[in-house]
Amino acid sequence: MKETVNANIGSVAFTLDQDAYRVLGSYFDDIRRRLPEGDAETMNDIESRVAEIFREKVASSMRVITLDVVRATMEQMGSPADFGEPRGAEQPGTEGGVPGEASGEPAPRKLYRSRTERSIAGICGGLGAYFDADPTLIRLLTLLLILFGGLSIWAYIILWIVIPEEPARKFNIHKNR
Repeated sequence: MKETVNANIGSVAFTLDQDAYRVLGSYFDDIRRRLPEGDAETMNDIESRVAEIFREKVASSMRVITLDVVRATMEQMGSPADFGEPRGAEQPGTEGGVPGEASGEPAPRKLYRSRTERSIAGICGGLGAYFDADPTLIRLLTLLLILFGGLSIWAYIILWIVIPEEPARKFNIHKNR
């Protein structure tokens, strides 16, 4: 005798045995880690497709979705690797043909103006990312240095001109195909 779990997949209620529920949950989690953060629409589409496949494979709503049905569905849907690399697996600037990527040595760190952590030009946000520090603390330190004569506003403007803006991140869901 196995325990069953009621689950709502793609807005359709299903009863799954506990092993099938666990495997399907880890499959969805793996796919979710590979999609861009906040991309709920694609995940909803995937769940809806899984629900359609379950309805095709299990005719009666009273039948339980077994581990075999889940595995066949996962095979039909494809591997989570088909949805791209997991978030955080790629280092910025390590896309295709970068020296050091194949040899295992770390890619050289580069200083960029931040696109996301910016108040004026992204200088403090970029310094925060480069030194792995809180950009707010760097902003406060910069403001204090400017106000009390340790740093000229011209130095900030020169950094604005000299430091390049962080490259835009590209996402391609079909990258591995």
